[in-house]
Amino acid sequence: MDMEEDDYQEYIPVAKRRAIEAQKILQRKGKSALEDDFEKSKLAEAKPSLLVKASQLKRDQPEISQTEQIVQQEKEMIEHLSDRKTLMSVRELAKGITYTEPLLTGWKPPLQIRRMSRKQCDAIRKQWHIIVDGEDIPPPIKNFREMRFPEPILKKLKAKGIVQPTPIQVQGLPVILTGRDMIGIAFTGSGKTLVFVLPMIMIALQEEIMMPIAPGEGPFGLIICPSRELARQTYEVVEQFLIPMREAGYPELRPLLCIGGVDMRSQLEVVKKGVHIVVATPGRLKDMLAKKKMNLDNCRYLTLDEADRLVDLGFEDDIREVFDHFKAQRQTLLFSATMPTKIQNFARSALVKPVTVNVGRAGAANLDVIQEVEYVKQEAKIVYLLECLQKTPPPVLIFCENKADVDDIHEYLLLKGVEAVAIHGGKDQEEREYAIMSFKAGKKDVLVATDVASKGLDFPDIQHVINYDMPAEIENYVHRIGRTGRCGKTGIATTFINKNQSETTLLDLKHLLQEAKQRIPPVLAELQDLNADGETITNASGVKGCAYCGGLGHRIRDCPKLEHQRSQQLANSRRDYFGSGGYRGEI
Repeated sequence: MDMEEDDYQEYIPVAKRRAIEAQKILQRKGKSALEDDFEKSKLAEAKPSLLVKASQLKRDQPEISQTEQIVQQEKEMIEHLSDRKTLMSVRELAKGITYTEPLLTGWKPPLQIRRMSRKQCDAIRKQWHIIVDGEDIPPPIKNFREMRFPEPILKKLKAKGIVQPTPIQVQGLPVILTGRDMIGIAFTGSGKTLVFVLPMIMIALQEEIMMPIAPGEGPFGLIICPSRELARQTYEVVEQFLIPMREAGYPELRPLLCIGGVDMRSQLEVVKKGVHIVVATPGRLKDMLAKKKMNLDNCRYLTLDEADRLVDLGFEDDIREVFDHFKAQRQTLLFSATMPTKIQNFARSALVKPVTVNVGRAGAANLDVIQEVEYVKQEAKIVYLLECLQKTPPPVLIFCENKADVDDIHEYLLLKGVEAVAIHGGKDQEEREYAIMSFKAGKKDVLVATDVASKGLDFPDIQHVINYDMPAEIENYVHRIGRTGRCGKTGIATTFINKNQSETTLLDLKHLLQEAKQRIPPVLAELQDLNADGETITNASGVKGCAYCGGLGHRIRDCPKLEHQRSQQLANSRRDYFGSGGYRGEI
């Protein structure tokens, strides 16, 4: 009973309890404002807000200049563009196979070349204006005999008037002969084709001697070109060296030209016998591999000629499909006159310890070409063209942007009695071949063409190139004017410009002319640079001009090519794949 009395608590009615609570609240409110502020400040000190933290971090960060911000933005853009699936086969990607060492060959340079010091090698490179980048770079070799080519090849080179190697051959051939992967950057007409053709013949010969090829086997070497015309030209170069080898008693090496527009049956007959070297365009090659008419099980040598054209958008997916057919490691070579940073970064994913050999800035114009730029009104162009043709004796190349202009100019020149032929993507294979053969043979004086003829095609003794339209992309301009001034000869390139061209394109042209130390017409001299602090950004980033297309007059942020591609991708993503497409949508 006493225990119960001790635990007893007096009952307080609800009304009284409420009154006590209200009194406590009033007392709390009655505290001085000073005390309240003090409590708040103590609380703030104990736990600062996110806003305070953010402003504090901002204050603590070092000051970043506008130039540094631009450089960082450009770096992120390049990384984003390069961040795509690597150029490897599905098998390699699935099994996580990565090759860390290049494929070694049995080739060795003579003893005196191997004993050369790094200083001696650098002196030769400096003398020949060769820029190299990579690990354990093989020494440059200044003559073909020391490269240990068979006698029939040396005799054929001499017969063609090739006595001394060009800069790209001096460094490129030793790199490839030792089995190293390579990125070759050289202006058009510098002898790039021989750099990958001669080592390919040597590898095919070595494989054939070790174990002769069986019917249906091959190839050992593969060259992929962006156009049929370039593929045919490369194939002809391969054949020129294989014929004297065969005549001298060496084992027969069979080449194959694998291009569209030609009956596949004739190509399959060569494959059935066993083929050593294939020169192909991506479309037909992909088709033959998909139909299992040919395989790349034994292929250990791959060249992408005009690699910027192949990897950059157009044939990228086709190239990936071709890579899926490789069964083992291969030696990979990329060649082009223009090789922007974006393509180099992307292509490096396919290469093992690559050596970059550069004999002239990627995208730089050939210094043997005299570049003349003239302002001509659109309606006066075709008449002024006849006047321009009088500058030099034939043969002359005329480039246009679209097929309709090619046909119009061709017709106009024929009416005026000029011996002319035309070539563009709309013509069938027979017409294209006739135009090129008759122009090369000297039966026709003028070839009117779209850019299909500007990529790597070699026309001997072209005196004059006329750009009827200034191309929208500066790299196409470099390819076009590279058809003249080849192998040390001087040529002229005349370009018509008017108000139809964008300011960015004209600025790129202005900077290219400055770099090549050419006369700048008043209409271009008046143009103001888009980037006033371009020099500062170049020094900070180490990239001259646009890292995407190689143009010198703008940065990657203002690149018209990139903008055009993005708008195309956006248009494609909006397409209604399930709808009929409206009027004529089924077609």
